[in-house]
Amino acid sequence: MPGTLYLIPNTLGTTEPAPGALNHIIPANVQALTARLDYFVAENAKTARGFLKLIAIDHPLAKPLQEIEIAQLNVNTPAAALAGLLAPLLAGRDAGLVSEAGVPAVADPGADLVRLAHQHGIAVKPLVGPSSLLLAVMASGLNGQSFAFNGYLPTDAALRAKRIKELEQRSSREKQTQLLIETPYRNGAMLDALVGTCAPDTLICVATDLSLPTESIRTLSGAKWKGLLASGKMPEFHKKPTVFLLLA
Repeated sequence: MPGTLYLIPNTLGTTEPAPGALNHIIPANVQALTARLDYFVAENAKTARGFLKLIAIDHPLAKPLQEIEIAQLNVNTPAAALAGLLAPLLAGRDAGLVSEAGVPAVADPGADLVRLAHQHGIAVKPLVGPSSLLLAVMASGLNGQSFAFNGYLPTDAALRAKRIKELEQRSSREKQTQLLIETPYRNGAMLDALVGTCAPDTLICVATDLSLPTESIRTLSGAKWKGLLASGKMPEFHKKPTVFLLLA
């Protein structure tokens, strides 16, 4: 009988090692289940080991950390390698899928492995934990009844502006909140593009370091953001994970 593929939530940023360090982010039962697994598929093996070290503070691991198997699955993993990642599950072994941050398989290459698991009749079990996208929608004050995640926009300035205008028009037409993300060191350029492209009354939310002590969430109209940026008051979000939302 195949094992179960557990979708294990990770923290959304650096967490200091201390007893109970994860308790406000990851439920205790999820931590305990994670601790009993000895095979993981992770976007980054190094950060996955760091996560398991935090788990081990309160929940002893099934094996010494160096004996736990961690296979990598990232954007560079060829599709032909996915079957090998599932082989231990088909042999009856449970496994945990861990993203670099937040929940697996959402804006994450793990989605391909989950789809293949379904095709092979492997049970998939999602576990409760932080999703930066849902936290951003919750805290934005924008439409939480209808929203769409659009991932990364083009880096070319003209193409990016064109895409922002398309998303704004869709938002206006469907009354739908539009979510997007950016490589953290380009956050400033993204906010500049949103403010420079969107209508003055379009609402723009900038949600940074969600669930972390440095968390910052602010929703303002395009006109008010423009005034702040003109006065040099850029949010403190350089190189910090940020979700951008807009509602026209």
